[in-house]
Amino acid sequence: MRDQQFMFQPPSVSNLVVGDGRCPLLIGTSGYSYTEWSDSGFYPTDTRTGDMLGLYMQFFPVVELNYTWYQMPRAEAVARMRARVPDGFLFAAKLVRTLTHERSDEWRKHLGQYLQGIAPLKDRLAAILVQLPPDFIRDEPNRRYLAGLLDGLHGLPVAVEFRHVSWALDSVFAELERRRVTLVTVDVPSSPELFPPLDVVTNSEFFYARFHGRNIDGWNSGNMQKKFDYDYSSSELREWVMGPLRNMMSHASRGILFFNNHVRAQAPRNAKELQRIVQDCA
Repeated sequence: MRDQQFMFQPPSVSNLVVGDGRCPLLIGTSGYSYTEWSDSGFYPTDTRTGDMLGLYMQFFPVVELNYTWYQMPRAEAVARMRARVPDGFLFAAKLVRTLTHERSDEWRKHLGQYLQGIAPLKDRLAAILVQLPPDFIRDEPNRRYLAGLLDGLHGLPVAVEFRHVSWALDSVFAELERRRVTLVTVDVPSSPELFPPLDVVTNSEFFYARFHGRNIDGWNSGNMQKKFDYDYSSSELREWVMGPLRNMMSHASRGILFFNNHVRAQAPRNAKELQRIVQDCA
């Protein structure tokens, strides 16, 4: 039975894109290589990590790459991954952590290495995700650093995710719009210091949303498994479709949405449910 799974040809990527023709939605998950997804039923039992991308592509037209945050991407490895996906399948690549969380005076060198590493994705790049940490507050040094980083990424599809509420200002949104950089919309637990869920579109080419879950106790625990342990209900997802997503779809040409609540394969389950709800509401 397991061999039959791998003989299955993934459907056309275009059939996995949902929404209307005016603003198609590409829905996927943050990462795809989780052994627990095999134990939780999304992948067949004992699926090898090397086979997971092939299975993932049967359900989703886009994936957010986590490993490009943990380590500097190498062009050879990225090219091999790129060669395995069908026409139309897209990648969103997280910016490496030495540029977001472990910043140093050598950041320009690191940026050059990163851009070389992801170069094979140039025709399959949905976005570069600049995921900033909660302690990246809006002060003058951080403002200058972010401006320099965005200058270095100019010309590429860039999305910025703020984690601190100090960046939730109209002046920040206006600057992103001037640069044609996408503000990431987040679904997170309610907390006074966290950047809030907003349906602000700063780039008409695409909007970008990330669903982290609403587990406030897990978020405050510092434990990554507990932090992203949340299962969205159908009603919660429908509220997004009928409210914020509908508004953002009226201001952008495409939407890219990822679920980051990876524990026990909740992310792919919720992503598939969101696909269904969008289709029902189209």
